[in-house]
Amino acid sequence: MRLVAWNCAMALHRKWAALQSIRPDVAVISEAAEPERLIAREPAIGDHSLVWIGKRPNKGLLIVGFGGVTLEMSRYRYDSRLHWIAPVSVHGLPGMLEPLRLLGVWAQNANEGNRQKANPGYLQDALKRYRRFLKDGPAVVAGDFNNHIFWDKPGWRMNHANEIVALDRLGLVSAYHAARGIAAGEEVDPTIYWRDRTIDGPTYHIDYIFMRKGWTRRPFTLDVGGFDDWVGSGLSDHVPLTLDINLEQV
Repeated sequence: MRLVAWNCAMALHRKWAALQSIRPDVAVISEAAEPERLIAREPAIGDHSLVWIGKRPNKGLLIVGFGGVTLEMSRYRYDSRLHWIAPVSVHGLPGMLEPLRLLGVWAQNANEGNRQKANPGYLQDALKRYRRFLKDGPAVVAGDFNNHIFWDKPGWRMNHANEIVALDRLGLVSAYHAARGIAAGEEVDPTIYWRDRTIDGPTYHIDYIFMRKGWTRRPFTLDVGGFDDWVGSGLSDHVPLTLDINLEQV
């Protein structure tokens, strides 16, 4: 399986070829327009299985299944109050006898404003709401978390460290950190070149793919896209994460 998580910074119809160049089986795309608008501008998008959630037609969370991969919103009832977080069943991945359980994430922590200290945030609430969904089979949580322990504050429930603990309790680990043998906070690869989109400007690691801990015993790779290809070229302020793993061995 090749799973891609990327915040495309809108206008995905103009960036579709770049996404396809990675050859994903499944992609979690933040800040994408609703399918009808995308297909009107790039008809090839309509050839794929799509799940989209959002409040604004030009900016939501899109999950894409490529090739023979098909998607459906999970039978574990989608809770629209957990904005931009989608529990999706992924069918047709090579070597898998059951669907992959994918929790797609585009976290909107800034929208919590002054409530951040007392509020755990949409992601932690979603991990509780979809606990059974994530525990009952092969699962991944992927997307733009908009969070990092760099910003953690003493006593704040929305701290990224609390998200990591909640994911760990569900048996999930960050593929990036597992692949490199490092702890949260030791990242050397930015996933966002914030504000001015320059290589020496503010940079952070805020996009993640969490996967089953047991999968780390099998060969896998987690690639972080390069600045020149994705940011310097004008595509986005984020670079994609790409997880490659042979699910036949998992």
